[in-house]
Amino acid sequence: MNFVFDLDGTLCFNGKSIDREIIDALQELKFAGHQVIFASARPIRDLLPVIPKSFHKGLIVGGNGTFTYDHGHIQVIHFEQQILDKLIELIHLHQLEFLADGQWNYAFSGNVVHPIYQNIDKTNSTNIPLEQLLPVCKLVLFQPNEEVLEALQVIPVTVTHYKTEHAIDISPLGINKVRGLQLLNIQQFIAFGNDSNDQCLFEHAVHSVCVGNNDVKHYAKENIERADVAGKIRALIGKYFVDERDTDPLNLLEINK
Repeated sequence: MNFVFDLDGTLCFNGKSIDREIIDALQELKFAGHQVIFASARPIRDLLPVIPKSFHKGLIVGGNGTFTYDHGHIQVIHFEQQILDKLIELIHLHQLEFLADGQWNYAFSGNVVHPIYQNIDKTNSTNIPLEQLLPVCKLVLFQPNEEVLEALQVIPVTVTHYKTEHAIDISPLGINKVRGLQLLNIQQFIAFGNDSNDQCLFEHAVHSVCVGNNDVKHYAKENIERADVAGKIRALIGKYFVDERDTDPLNLLEINK
C-alpha cells in the first residue's frame, strides 16, 4: 500500500527534523513492503534536508503538487507567464511580502524570522529577484488583505489558506497534492496530514489520519494527537494491502478487521 505523509505538523514539529520514534515507524512501514511517500507544501529543496536519507530514492510531492520527485529526478509545473505577470502586478500594487519558489532557487521579501523563511535550505539555493526567477512554480503571499483575496478569485490559480501562518499559498490552477500523486502514478493511498492543503488527500484516500485539531480534521477518518503518530503508523502496517491482480479501490482488503 502507498502511505502518503505530509511533513510539517504531521511528522515534523520543529521545522528541522522528525522525531526518532516516527522515523523508526516509517522504516518499519517500508520494511513491511509498503511505499512511503512524502507530500508537502515545501519544495523539494527544503524537503530533502528533513527527510531521512533512506527515503531519498523514493517518491516525493513538493510545493503542494507543483514539484514531483521520482528516485532523484525532479519535474516541475509552473505558472504561465501571463498569470505570473498578474501575480507580480498584484504584489507590487499592494506591496506584499512573498516567497516565490523556482525550480531550485527562490525569491523572498518577507520577514526573516517567519517560520517559512527559517525552513528554506539557504546553503544550496540563492535568493534572487522575483522578475529573474523563471520559471516560478509556487507563490506564498504573507498577510494578504481582502482586496488581494478578491483579486485572486478572478485569476485562474489554486489558492490555499493557512490561518496559523497568516499566509496564502498559490499554485497553478488544478494543482494540489493529489494531482502530484497522480503524476507519479499513485492512485490508492493512505494519508496522514494536518492542514488545509491536506483536505484533498483526505477526500481521496482509502484511509486518512489528521494530526492535531485543525478544522480539516472533519475530512479525515481519524483524528490523533502528535504523540500518537508513531503508534498509529505501526497500527496500520499490517492492516491494509491491495491485491496486485486488481487495483480497483473496491477490492481493497482490510486485515484483522
